Amino acid sequence: MDCIGDRGTEVQEFYRGANVLITGGTGFMGKVLMEKLLRSCPHLNTIYVLIRSKKGKDPETRLEDIFSDPLFDKMKDNEPKLRHKVVAISGDCNLQGMGLKSLDRSLLMEDVTHIFHVAATVRFDEAMRLAVGINVMGTHNVLELAKEMSKLKVVIHVSTAYCNCHLQEIEEKLYTYSFTHQKVSAIADSVSDKVMEVITPYMLEEWPNTYAFTKAVAEDLVRDEGVGLPIGVFRPAIVVATRDEPVCGWIDNLYGPTGVFVGAGTGLIRTVHIDGDKVANIVPVDMAVNALIVSAWEVANKPRAQSGDEIPVYNYVSSVQRPLTWEQFMEKSSRHGKKVPPMRGVWCYSLTLNKHRSLHLLYTFLLHVLPAIIVDGFAALLGKRPKLLKIYKKINKFINVISYFGTREWKFTNKNVQALWERLNEEDRKMFDFDIGGLDWEKYFYSYGRGVRVYLLKDELATVPQAKAKYKRLVLMHQGVKLLVLILVLRLLWTIWSLLS
Repeated sequence: MDCIGDRGTEVQEFYRGANVLITGGTGFMGKVLMEKLLRSCPHLNTIYVLIRSKKGKDPETRLEDIFSDPLFDKMKDNEPKLRHKVVAISGDCNLQGMGLKSLDRSLLMEDVTHIFHVAATVRFDEAMRLAVGINVMGTHNVLELAKEMSKLKVVIHVSTAYCNCHLQEIEEKLYTYSFTHQKVSAIADSVSDKVMEVITPYMLEEWPNTYAFTKAVAEDLVRDEGVGLPIGVFRPAIVVATRDEPVCGWIDNLYGPTGVFVGAGTGLIRTVHIDGDKVANIVPVDMAVNALIVSAWEVANKPRAQSGDEIPVYNYVSSVQRPLTWEQFMEKSSRHGKKVPPMRGVWCYSLTLNKHRSLHLLYTFLLHVLPAIIVDGFAALLGKRPKLLKIYKKINKFINVISYFGTREWKFTNKNVQALWERLNEEDRKMFDFDIGGLDWEKYFYSYGRGVRVYLLKDELATVPQAKAKYKRLVLMHQGVKLLVLILVLRLLWTIWSLLS
């Protein structure tokens, strides 16, 4: 949607003439944020995106790659000139001074009015030193730069709803911990890699992984170093595919539930250590981004925090107003996924949720490891390279990592988010819809299933009839294998009975 007439909505006007700095603009949420700002706030001035060189590509080339994504097709079709509002700035949050050139640093200090700090390593098993460097020191470097900006109106630090997963109830406030960001950073700076590896489990204490832990440390840093800045903290839950903006079902990663969705849909994942009765706290990325954009508007209009307790926090979750269990997630994803099965499926959908780890391990051996050994054995006999067991080692590692969040449940509050929605006028509610209470899960999963197929697996919907025919054959094979196993078991029991009688 464009501005209503020459003058936009209240939130759009907040971004008129804005010079926005986005860190993490090459990531999932960062891309959607950039696209939404360009399309719905066309009167902003410039978006600076901090990008580092990677795999031989310079920041400009990486930015062009981002704009070649289907996510930006709608914007390019309707307003192609908006692309020129985006400027790549070479830098890295992890480096001293963010790795900025002198001229670029001066430009940002004099020009930037809004900051969205989205950059983070989201790998659950990231090495502690690197996780501290990116998630903690990266935040420190952004805030140091923010303090030097003469026109700054707002800084939003994007955290995660699960940074306080050691608690049972999570409110919209910054917590204090037994550690401090200074202490954690000092340890990361002083010990060797070997020592760091040994002490990491002791540093984690009640946290399940380095991602959640270092995001908590980053919040401790914001609580300390954010005082005096126009700053707020935005905590999204598990962010998944778009609901409808700019296209339905867009997603570009296999993180978390989407990895299970794809793995089960292709027939590779047959068991997961998840309690089906627990709430799957997922949120569509476009709705989360709308809430993020609007939260910046509210934070900018608040008095600057004079203590850590005054820094506003927004828990963007679905569990309060629109809860969905993991059982419901799997049922809806499988039902809609089977309507558009992938061409590259290796088996039919047959997923079991096991809340007991011991049962899951038994299923893992029977349904993952044993078939992989058999298939790899045949491959070796045929002179081919065995690879399925190696694939399942990665899959089982992925399942182990996500099981912590699939077997537990937290009680969140989101009063600030609900109050923010109530504060919006009707025009802004249409423009920046983030009302999770109005989300239709059935419609969402219809788009989610198709989006995963088209945008993630790169399977055009035109191949659905062919894929359905293949899926029917896989179902017949599955039933045949089950029958064969049943016959073998009955034969074994009969043999044992005969020997004993």
